[in-house]
Amino acid sequence: MKKRTRSFSGIWCIWMILAILIFSSGGIEAAELEKPQSGGTLIYAVGAEPPSFDGHRESTYALIHPISPHYSLLLKFDQYKYPNIVGDLAESWTISQDHKTYTFKIHKGVKFHDGSILTSKDVKASYDRIIFPAPGVISIRKAFYTVVDKVEAPDDHTIVFRLNRPSASFLGSLASPWNYIYKADILAKDPKWYEKNVMGTGPFKFVEYVTGSHWVGKRHEGYFRKGRPYLDGYRAVFIRDVNARVSAIRGGRAHAEFRFFSPASRDDVVRSMGDKIRVQELLGGSTNTVIFNCEQAPFSDPRVRRAMTLALDRWEGSKALSRIYTSAPEPCGLLRPGEGLAMTEEELAKIPGFFKNIEESRKEARRLLREAGVPEGYSFDYLSRPEYEPQAIWLIDQWRQVGLNVKQKVLEVGLYYKLMRAGDFKVGMHYISEYMSDPDLLFLIFLSSDKSPSNFGRYKDRVLDDLYLKQSMAMDPVERRKLSHQFQKRVMADMAYSFPVSGWTQRIVLHSARVKGWNALPHHFLNLDLGDVWLEKE
Repeated sequence: MKKRTRSFSGIWCIWMILAILIFSSGGIEAAELEKPQSGGTLIYAVGAEPPSFDGHRESTYALIHPISPHYSLLLKFDQYKYPNIVGDLAESWTISQDHKTYTFKIHKGVKFHDGSILTSKDVKASYDRIIFPAPGVISIRKAFYTVVDKVEAPDDHTIVFRLNRPSASFLGSLASPWNYIYKADILAKDPKWYEKNVMGTGPFKFVEYVTGSHWVGKRHEGYFRKGRPYLDGYRAVFIRDVNARVSAIRGGRAHAEFRFFSPASRDDVVRSMGDKIRVQELLGGSTNTVIFNCEQAPFSDPRVRRAMTLALDRWEGSKALSRIYTSAPEPCGLLRPGEGLAMTEEELAKIPGFFKNIEESRKEARRLLREAGVPEGYSFDYLSRPEYEPQAIWLIDQWRQVGLNVKQKVLEVGLYYKLMRAGDFKVGMHYISEYMSDPDLLFLIFLSSDKSPSNFGRYKDRVLDDLYLKQSMAMDPVERRKLSHQFQKRVMADMAYSFPVSGWTQRIVLHSARVKGWNALPHHFLNLDLGDVWLEKE
């Protein structure tokens, strides 16, 4: 993982030198050795509000950013040695020789915010809800856990996962930042209670949520990690406009925003704040995609979907978008670039929609549209969200060049997901966005809709389902890479159910130099419990 962490002063060359000296890997180790200071309230900006409070059913930063500090996980990723996995509630674990039994010992004396003691019964109930949800309960990652045969709690401090086959990605799947541990007794009474309520064992207790304003948490005095958290509390302030979020940080009204900013916003804040701001920057864990409702004509016709990917001049467009948006300047596939299973530029350029001869691609796009009976000037709405507007504007211009008349329909997060889940859209912006770059996780949203609740495309494709299973079971990396490429080609080109718009995100995080004990990881879903965060005194 290539990462740059930078400290800025008023002079451009000086801050570059300081970045190398202070924030090399040795600098991070030194930061870990700083003596934390207790007290203070961390204030950070969040660009949207949660559609519900349930981490098991949602997939948006609007939930995970304000709500994660209230919950513990079984496992989590080490913030200084990613992708190493460490225990959260888990004290230790063993894996059987056949890689089909995972046994965890959990910490004793862990308290829920209501004062009751957590046991393995609570861990089992939470994972049962994720893996084997009751009727009416939405678990959008259910398909990710089909490898699990059953979850057992043989005693109060032991939890056992029994698999029906080996899975190389299983330990990582258990470290999902979405796998909040809920209270079993509450779930037994009302499986949907956590959709509208909050109560966990995390570093911070829930105080209040004021719609349109803020979310507040206070220190959990009974937190099981001694001396943690360092903060007295936190306040997540909801600020929809990106420029207003930049202004809040620049004006000192917020200490941070833990998602990402554009290069232009970064430069603006650095110029005005100098050494009072820190920037952490690295290749991120997501990319934006176009998604089709395959039950809605004419997008039920794969020729129309193929025409719309062929219309995109990705190689030039990605360069332009990277200057105004947080994306790398190269097109990408469905896996994070640079990873072992990801497509190279040469491999990608052989896939329809990624050809470098845009004139020939658009000629074929117009032919496919005529063949499918789509008239010149055909008009439809493109469902988007405020943060996606730059890419949406570019897409609309690209499609206009093959005779399509597209209008952007911008919605806030809650309504956007409501329409997506109901299938009340034709074409929209979605994303591939997860905490680790593994096909088992990133390909989930493309499985048949009867297998994956996170498939908003509303199609069934048994060829894809079969390819997914084969790549997941392939222990030979060469074979797995080959199968994952076949899967990507079918999704992006052969059937064109969905395809990336431009490059993978470049994650640029801005935070006050006073914020300590927090390290940016590739994905903004990670490292958000705030248990190790502290504020340096002014």
